[in-house]
Amino acid sequence: MGTKYIFVTGGVVSGLGKGITAASLGRLLKNRGYKVANQKFDPYINVDPGTMSPYEHGEVFVTDDGAETDLDLGHYERFTDENLTKNSSITTGRIYQEVIEKERRGDYLGKTVQVIPHITNAIKNKVYTLGKKDVDIVITEIGGTVGDIESLPFLEAIRQVGLENNPEDVIYIHVTLLPYISGSNELKSKPTQHSVKELQSIGIKPDILVCRTEIPITASIRNKIALFCNVRPENVIANLTASNLYEVPLMLEKEGLAVEVCKHLELKNIDANNEKWEEMIRHFKEIDNKYKKEGSKKVKIAIVGKYVKLEDSYLSVIESVKHAGYQNGVGVDIKLLDSEKISSENVEDVLKDFNGIIVPGGFGNRGIEGKIQAIKFARENKIPFLGICLGMQMAVIEFARDILNYSDANSVELDENTTHPVIHIMETQKGVTKKGGTMRLGAYPCVLKEGSYAKKIYGEDRISERHRHRYEFNNDYKEEMEKAGLKISGTSPDGNLVEIVELEETKHPFFVAGQFHPEFKSRPDRPGPLFVELVKKAKENAKA
Repeated sequence: MGTKYIFVTGGVVSGLGKGITAASLGRLLKNRGYKVANQKFDPYINVDPGTMSPYEHGEVFVTDDGAETDLDLGHYERFTDENLTKNSSITTGRIYQEVIEKERRGDYLGKTVQVIPHITNAIKNKVYTLGKKDVDIVITEIGGTVGDIESLPFLEAIRQVGLENNPEDVIYIHVTLLPYISGSNELKSKPTQHSVKELQSIGIKPDILVCRTEIPITASIRNKIALFCNVRPENVIANLTASNLYEVPLMLEKEGLAVEVCKHLELKNIDANNEKWEEMIRHFKEIDNKYKKEGSKKVKIAIVGKYVKLEDSYLSVIESVKHAGYQNGVGVDIKLLDSEKISSENVEDVLKDFNGIIVPGGFGNRGIEGKIQAIKFARENKIPFLGICLGMQMAVIEFARDILNYSDANSVELDENTTHPVIHIMETQKGVTKKGGTMRLGAYPCVLKEGSYAKKIYGEDRISERHRHRYEFNNDYKEEMEKAGLKISGTSPDGNLVEIVELEETKHPFFVAGQFHPEFKSRPDRPGPLFVELVKKAKENAKA
């Protein structure tokens, strides 16, 4: 069987769940025995979202190979349990950058470089490259909505893919909105009709419509949409709001999405093996229903961050805590707290009711002192604490200030003039400090110390976690900190880079911080070990 291509587009408005639809379909096809790879095309001109504020586009998700990507790749990985690569996240900026570099090298032999064919060829190449790597099915999501000027080159490129391949090897799925008008108590199909008309005007006929709706679609509405949008009624798929995000694949299975895709692509394995996923959802629902009952006490987890106005800024962290809650059989109440609003005067009032505290990653000075106060409160009051990336660095700084009495201890990122730079810039092999191009991105190995809490949690001697940072623990302070009680329990294989710090279990129920981002590898059916242990200890704290 040659590689099959599925394209997911969106219409009417953004935020309808194209990413969840693409991720869910990936899971359903994987459950039929196919090797699936998901991919996202984003129309913005940034080369990647690495330099964008989390308020612009939510979190930056990092792959094993160090690509800074759109948060939808997190959904893809969590749903399909496949590790994606830089080829799974493509932007307008990256496409144009590559084409311009080729033009400057003379690769186009003096030709006039144009959107068609040069830009569209570069886009198609990204699709076909992903399809070459032992993949049965490539699922490509086009960001934005049909009608956006930025999306046109991508839509033109996927139109050409349809012409260049057999009809049974390419399918177009259009995700659209069916708004509900409460006054007249009816769903309106006109926005969907207009969106499909727009898509058809650029040469793409959608094969399947996934209609985002708040209420079930009636047979009459389904038939009306099918008639006016030129699809069969069975190819009008309802996508209702799910009580649990991970239930969406099963809802779409029930609607027949995967079966219709298999029929169109002439795939042999039409019957799915969804038993494990169904069992997982049953388990999730049992816990959710248990904690809906009056008097049930959830575990309260605080995420003390600086981008809390947009939950998507910490999407993977939030999902990882939920995964850990289900693993521990407990309901979790997660609250985002603005570190800028936390001070030594109010920290007790703000955090006293929480059973666990997470300080996640971030960049820059804003809200730093609030994070340090939260960590101090967690350490002194023996509240289970997990530090992530910047959260680990802040834990080191707090310890140096309060236990080692280095009042100005800091990171050189935040204070270049500190006399105790316990966190400093990574250095090149020649010993020259450089800021540009030195960020540690992607998966790196970590060796866990014998007898450490970290090794007990992971149950392995050596782990691999994903990184996204530039500054490191300053080894000049290693001996002094360990002597005072902050143990280094994980390092790079050569011992030069500190990866995990912790307080001994006898001193604190759970105080662990990693220089990496464990949230990027957490899965609903295989949660990140650090999150599982945090919620476990928070659960014990809640009962105390």
